Amino acid sequence: MYRLSDLPETIPVFPLPGALMLPRSRLPLHIFEPRYLQMIDDTLKTEHRLIGMVQPRAQKGSDGRALQTIGCAGRLTQISETEDRRYMVTLSGVSRYRITKEIEGFAPYLKADVKWEDFQRDLGRPEIDEKFDRPAFLDLLRRYFEDQELSTDWDSLKDAEEELLINSLSMLCPFDPEEKQALLEAPSLATRRETVVTLMEFALAGGGEEKMQ
Repeated sequence: MYRLSDLPETIPVFPLPGALMLPRSRLPLHIFEPRYLQMIDDTLKTEHRLIGMVQPRAQKGSDGRALQTIGCAGRLTQISETEDRRYMVTLSGVSRYRITKEIEGFAPYLKADVKWEDFQRDLGRPEIDEKFDRPAFLDLLRRYFEDQELSTDWDSLKDAEEELLINSLSMLCPFDPEEKQALLEAPSLATRRETVVTLMEFALAGGGEEKMQ
């Protein structure tokens, strides 16, 4: 388990639309671009092995930044290399962070100075959602999956811890990048669950069709 003092002030960042990582969750990635292959190689040489996932902005912000301000860093915990030198890696979510400065230097990939202090609870124990109604949530989830033509292991969902369940669905469901960013920035597990419920209800009410028009 990390302490705040263990976290570096500067990390490599990987902008990837729609790819959401959350603390204590795992994100598999397929790395093939040369600059990000270099990022993996360089990260393996560090003590912390942290990479910051972040969403690109649809448009640059008023400060000129091309990235969202808040992302989530994960530790590189698994890596395998293919014969044609692609990497299959897994990041294990550690903590969210706030970008204070984007750094473009000699490396072919982006780095950023970051602050961790706003997200100290990410370094603690798994969160509990005291108002979580699992039967009602799973009923809505089943209707949403049927509507989206998705499949899952329902037996495992019935027994999954609430944080793992809610965070995994936040990461895996086909929400828009802006919606994924809202899930990332949710101040608590309960707020994230409420946001997931709202997004699924919106999709079931035809909201997805409206966005396509």
